[in-house]
Amino acid sequence: MSLPPCPSCKSEFVYQDQQHLVCPECSYEWNPVEIEAEEKIIVKDANGTLLNEGDKVTVAKDLKIKGSSQVIKVGTKAMIRRIVEGKDHQLDCKVDGIGEVMVTAKFVKRA
Repeated sequence: MSLPPCPSCKSEFVYQDQQHLVCPECSYEWNPVEIEAEEKIIVKDANGTLLNEGDKVTVAKDLKIKGSSQVIKVGTKAMIRRIVEGKDHQLDCKVDGIGEVMVTAKFVKRA
């Protein structure tokens, strides 16, 4: 069984002490269950509904595509492929008629 590296110093020499994992190099202790819960990215749509990977959404506003003359019109359907953490774009979507596009969550509604 392999243990994850230390989140503080990225050391691989981690050992388990009851429910916690301990790094002998930097003395950092953590509960791996709590770390996994914190890493989950929470993204909400224009209405405040929680979005998950695989959800189908519709575009709530006309969106210009950077570097292109194309526009994604209101009501265009898309499917969320991945949810990523970012300031500008949180959703990696496949948009009908356009293809793979990164979209900001506040411009879509869950279908």
